Amino acid sequence: MDLAFKIIALVIYFGVMVGIGLYAFRKTSDGEDYMLGGRQLHPFTAALSAGASDMSGWLLMGLPGALYMGGLVSAWIAVGLTIGAGLNWYFVAPRLRQYTQIADNSITVPSFFGNRLHDRTHILRIAAGVIILLFFTFYVSSGMVAGGLFFQSTFGGSYLTGMLIVGGVTILYTLFGGFLGATYTDVVQGLIMLVSLIAVPLVAMTVVGGPAEMFASVREVNADFGSMTAGATVVGVISSLAWGLGYFGQPHIIVRFMALRSSRDAKYGFTVGMSWMVLCVIGAVFTALAGLAYFQQNQDAVLTDTKSGETVFLDLSQQLFHPLIAGILLAAVLAAIMSTISSQLIVSSSALVEDLVGGFGVKLSPTGALWAGRIGVLAVSVIAVVIALDPGASVLNLVGFAWAGFGAAFGPIVLLSLFWRRLTAAGAAAGMVAGAAVAFLWGQSWGAEDQPLDVTWGLFGGDHLYEIVPGFLICLVLAVGVSLITPRPAATTMEEFDDMLETLETGEIPVHRETSQSGTTA
Repeated sequence: MDLAFKIIALVIYFGVMVGIGLYAFRKTSDGEDYMLGGRQLHPFTAALSAGASDMSGWLLMGLPGALYMGGLVSAWIAVGLTIGAGLNWYFVAPRLRQYTQIADNSITVPSFFGNRLHDRTHILRIAAGVIILLFFTFYVSSGMVAGGLFFQSTFGGSYLTGMLIVGGVTILYTLFGGFLGATYTDVVQGLIMLVSLIAVPLVAMTVVGGPAEMFASVREVNADFGSMTAGATVVGVISSLAWGLGYFGQPHIIVRFMALRSSRDAKYGFTVGMSWMVLCVIGAVFTALAGLAYFQQNQDAVLTDTKSGETVFLDLSQQLFHPLIAGILLAAVLAAIMSTISSQLIVSSSALVEDLVGGFGVKLSPTGALWAGRIGVLAVSVIAVVIALDPGASVLNLVGFAWAGFGAAFGPIVLLSLFWRRLTAAGAAAGMVAGAAVAFLWGQSWGAEDQPLDVTWGLFGGDHLYEIVPGFLICLVLAVGVSLITPRPAATTMEEFDDMLETLETGEIPVHRETSQSGTTA
């Protein structure tokens, strides 16, 4: 009977998701609508969508699991992410929204780089497109791993079956929903995630006897749970806080800034987005606390994933709520995972069609562009499925690798593009490629189980310095250094930068100036 209630909840929820997708389909009439929603996204929608597409599987599974297994010392990641998200909304969002429209109405991150720096070689767009496809493959794979764990915990089925169902349904859903479909479903997921992360720990806390009893039980399991320094190292804390650097370069997040109605909407988005994030992170912390207390007091209760603890939210939902309510909560988790995958696949598709194919000068008909996007979605999905075949792959590890890649490759370039008029195309290309390469090689060397390469020559005493740190720094230094020794940007580039600054507060878009493309040498 419990299984029947869960299936009913899933059917209802999937019906709502499909309905949202069909609604979005009816509002999508051209390529810009499909990839950017026509730049008419309400800031409330953008804020919840950015949060849900960013956090979903990680917030409901990865973070509670890390806290459950390691205590509050694992919360340094959440601290870094919260600070990074706030800075991203406050400083990046308004400028990026304004500049992407001034820079030839750029609708993808790679096209913004190319148009902002007037890169006639298209090297920037092509390099950025390749990086997006590479790292989003790992990101999409993390969502599929989360889906497989969900299916295993909820239905007692095989990991492989669950992973394939989640992947297959999401691929089909992505083909017609487009950007608006992913965005609107993100809003629904964001609201339900917030309610779930409040309801589950509150009910669990009540069941274990209240806050005092909960903390007492937690101390019996892990006396150092409340310490943010027990077992921590300087390198470990720096690595965790450095997750915040990744926000500046995540295409599936900052594309929401580009879709805002106006740069003025960023303030509203900041308030909504940060309120949502802080409440959800607190909920994830208390989910881990209540979970530890519950399983300590109920020895017969089973935690499905004892290796990483990433099913603690799922297990508590099933054991504490009526099967129908639990089914709705669990369906929300699954749909949140799928919505995130959908957002990432759309960005991958746009990178393929707009930046890789377009970067090589190939002009596609509307039908040709549509099928090219579908082929890109399918290719990324197949590779992601292969990576996710390993049920031991951690959601947090896969997300961490992809997060570092984007943060190191794009983060410094986004910041320099918005705050430094002297950046050149050569500097951006050098920094972007080097940042991605360092993050990839550093992460792979540390990830090797058999005699991992010590890329730091013992400098950190064997501790893992998160690859985003060296990647971000290398990208920043090279981008600045190469820009200073190459010819100054063209006059048009400088004027567009000034236009962005002058119109930032009003949100108005100036008339394009037909000026000379020539520049002077440094």
